[in-house]
Amino acid sequence: MPPRPTLLALPTRPSVAYQPLAPFLYPQPSRSASILTSLSDNNGAYNKKIRRGRGPSSGKGKTSGRGHKGQGQHGKVPFGFNGGQTSESIVHGERGFDNSMFKAELSPVNLNKIQYWVDQGRLNPGEPITLRELAKSRCIHGVKKDGVKLLARGAEEITTAVHLVVSRASASAIAAVEKAGGTVTTRYYSPFSIQKIRQGLMHPYHSLQSRITFPETVTADAVPEPEEFVHNKGGYRFRLPDPVSRKSLEYYRDEAKRGYLSYVVGKKEGPSLFFRVPQEGKQKYVKRKAGGQGSRQSVENRLW
Repeated sequence: MPPRPTLLALPTRPSVAYQPLAPFLYPQPSRSASILTSLSDNNGAYNKKIRRGRGPSSGKGKTSGRGHKGQGQHGKVPFGFNGGQTSESIVHGERGFDNSMFKAELSPVNLNKIQYWVDQGRLNPGEPITLRELAKSRCIHGVKKDGVKLLARGAEEITTAVHLVVSRASASAIAAVEKAGGTVTTRYYSPFSIQKIRQGLMHPYHSLQSRITFPETVTADAVPEPEEFVHNKGGYRFRLPDPVSRKSLEYYRDEAKRGYLSYVVGKKEGPSLFFRVPQEGKQKYVKRKAGGQGSRQSVENRLW
């Protein structure tokens, strides 16, 4: 085995007499154990992950939260499964009904919030307040598919005469607004019309059948002529639709609900398209005579 090569001799420093310092002059290391033991993440920054099947001490380790034996541990159990016997829905049946198909989805707005928005200058009482102004001023956050409904919470706080055009309104809300000198008009809106009104492509309250008017102190668009509205669409890209279903027609023909189609209802007619308004007093029954000309009713008095 060859000998190891010797290292070259390095020049050494001249020897200096070592003079140690006093122990109290050396820097002393410090450590705050209380701070180190109290370090933790912010609330919600760390969520402990459940590790299943990692032993009994892991919380969900031995049986992974499934229990012992049975179908619940070995497989999946469908909802409502009752061990193979007749299910509860068949034994006891289903009670009630689901009316969600005919339920109107409306965005509520209360009178106290409208008055607060007027006081803050977010709503102008000198103009008609429609769903476009309510959504633009953030008085309501979004408009649902059937429009806006006016509610009467804070009715004693409404002191400004406001002129509202909404989809529906409660009777107490209508009374409170009219007591303060304002008006409430309910009119029909479809989901498509709500979208285009918010985009500024459709008039918010004028249509072919609407005759909505406001006091002279209110700055509002005049009622357009039907021919002009058909061709020009009121200066908008789309024309505001009117109701066609019986349920909507009967609602907006009702003067008690301040429907905008109440002007089409005659003097002795009602908002219903099927039922007639009951006449005051009893009608006198006249017995017909066989073969007599006077027994026949005139054509004007016939219903059909």
